[in-house]
Amino acid sequence: MKELVPISSSDSNLQLMEPMGSAPSAPPPKFRWQKLLFYLRKFWWLPVITCGLGLGVAVFVFWHMPPVFVSTGSMWETDKMRLSDGASFVQQDRDTYLGTQTKLLESEMLRQLTLTRMQATDPQYIVTGGDGEALPVSIKVVTSPNNSIYILEARSANPVYTTAYLNALMNQFIEYRRNIRRTVSGETLASISEQVQRSERDLKNDQAALTEYEKSNNFVVLQQNSVVEANYLAKLQTELSDYKLQVKLLDATALDQDSKRSQGTNSTDALFDSLRNAVQSPSSSGRQEAMRQIELLKARREKLSKYLRPEHPKMVKLDEDIARSQKLVEVYQQQSREQIATAREALQIKIDSVQALVKQKEAEMTDTAAKLASADSLKQAITRDQSMHERLASMLANVDIGRNIDQDTLAVLEKAPPAKRSYREAIRLVGIAGFMGSALGLGIIFLLALRDDRFTTVSELTEKFGDNVLGQVPNTPTPKGEKSFAMLQDNDDRHMFAESCRNLRSALFYLSVDGHRPTVMLVTSAIPNEGKSTIATNLARAMALGGSKVVLVDADLRKGHIHERLDLPSKPGLSELLRQTSNLEGVLQSTDLPHLTFIARGSITRNPGDLFLSPAFEHLLATLRQQFDYVVIDSSPVFAADDTSTIAPKVDGTLFVVRSRFSQARMVKEALEVLFQRQAKVLGLVLNRSDASSKSYYSYKYAEYYATAEVVESEQKS
Repeated sequence: MKELVPISSSDSNLQLMEPMGSAPSAPPPKFRWQKLLFYLRKFWWLPVITCGLGLGVAVFVFWHMPPVFVSTGSMWETDKMRLSDGASFVQQDRDTYLGTQTKLLESEMLRQLTLTRMQATDPQYIVTGGDGEALPVSIKVVTSPNNSIYILEARSANPVYTTAYLNALMNQFIEYRRNIRRTVSGETLASISEQVQRSERDLKNDQAALTEYEKSNNFVVLQQNSVVEANYLAKLQTELSDYKLQVKLLDATALDQDSKRSQGTNSTDALFDSLRNAVQSPSSSGRQEAMRQIELLKARREKLSKYLRPEHPKMVKLDEDIARSQKLVEVYQQQSREQIATAREALQIKIDSVQALVKQKEAEMTDTAAKLASADSLKQAITRDQSMHERLASMLANVDIGRNIDQDTLAVLEKAPPAKRSYREAIRLVGIAGFMGSALGLGIIFLLALRDDRFTTVSELTEKFGDNVLGQVPNTPTPKGEKSFAMLQDNDDRHMFAESCRNLRSALFYLSVDGHRPTVMLVTSAIPNEGKSTIATNLARAMALGGSKVVLVDADLRKGHIHERLDLPSKPGLSELLRQTSNLEGVLQSTDLPHLTFIARGSITRNPGDLFLSPAFEHLLATLRQQFDYVVIDSSPVFAADDTSTIAPKVDGTLFVVRSRFSQARMVKEALEVLFQRQAKVLGLVLNRSDASSKSYYSYKYAEYYATAEVVESEQKS
């Protein structure tokens, strides 16, 4: 284990110190159940007391509270007669219905109606309280999903009054439902009657409007005209389409003729030929004859051109004939264009005329359609009003029938029997009081355990301060008849205690500080009564039993008492040695162990801190380091005096003792911080008086592994 150094942290759960070069351990849990179990064993009487107090309060309350009497009656949903085409009441779903009935039965309105009914029929059963009002009665409704029976439970402080009230409540509830149904039926009947009258007025108004409309419009004539106009309009649209197609063909013919002429060709136009039956002219046959003559002349000229020159009279004569024929064709073509334009103008006139007729017929058809649509709308309104009037009239008859028939299906199945006293509230009160009292006691114990930061196990110490625990010493009780705890002996029968001391010794033997084994060690704690002197004494004895030359120094010059445990005188001792009134040989005392030497505290000193700051103390440490293998120094607690913080920086290391179930984490932390501020080397922590019976304690529990003193002695003799 390396040197322990402090680390700065604002989190109280982080380690105060850790070995250099080692990683910090995981954050510890906030609460340990072992501590809670310890407090339960220690304060088991607290829940018993709080539970007893709670039961006492419950008994007191029950003794002074008025008695409770319970009476139970039942109601059920009877069979319902269903009338054909008759109106009937529709109930809510079962869960909602039960909740509604329960609230209604518990309502103040129904309570007042019930009391009024009892006042009129059985006034002698009404019981009043101290305020002059009738006793309150609590009502509870219970039902089962497998049947339609409702159980009503009434509870009050008077048995006769409870029974009478429950019977009156069931009868009043049925009467109230019957009255409500009649009221609802009457309101519904009036509303439907008003709707019937309104629908009848609407029907008459629509019929009068249709009659008035028929006077000025003949529906038969309108329908016939609509058919005739539709046929005529279709014919006009067909003619209009034909005229438009002829115009497009004429435009295409004229365009083709212009294109042929610009290209210098005299071929026959296909479109012109297709329209020659539609557009006949005297020039058509002459133009065709002239074009055939041109073709013949061209063929003859081409034939003669093989033998004659162009200047030959025959060739010249043929050219002239061809030119004359071409001029004649041009004359004929000019006449064709004029004829096409004339035909196009005639077709356009026809198109305009037909379009005007189409618009006129469309307007007439629109007017006729509007008149027919108005008539249809009036007829549909009459049909709709007639249907509504018939439906409302049927509903009116059904509601009138249902209004005169009692449709209430709820009836009394069993009247309320005589009320009996109930102890259920008392049992419930006692149970709650006992539970709350026990919970209060357990809660107090839990809060005590939660707020208690005292260490109970070595694992808690490790979680708080890291892997800095050098060892733990179990709690070994002092035998009866002895004043003080017996020190460690050779062949000690307390094997668990002895092995723990040896374990601490071994941890220090193999511990190094700055590469050197510590030889001068200080043993201290945060506050008194944590067992530091016992640990220091037993550690020195364990080292001496191991063969090391050890000196035990009692540096608690105020209240040191190690000499009492070793049965040695208290002076001369360390105080005389530091005042230089005695030499070292004069204060060294032999003990029952040959390798253990003891220096007592000496005379009690009020301000020993001044002596520990003197050069004589440092000279003494140097001398003891040379003469002994180990020097174990016991000093006062850190918070008892400043002596420890003065000595700690001058020794090789400090052992810090923590007592199980006694030392508080906050005080241990503050004490270690004081030592760190003085640059003290804290070797580690020692948990004193740990619980050996705890499940978390595993060390040296196996007693059968150790030989008794008698066995050892017999073996040595043999």
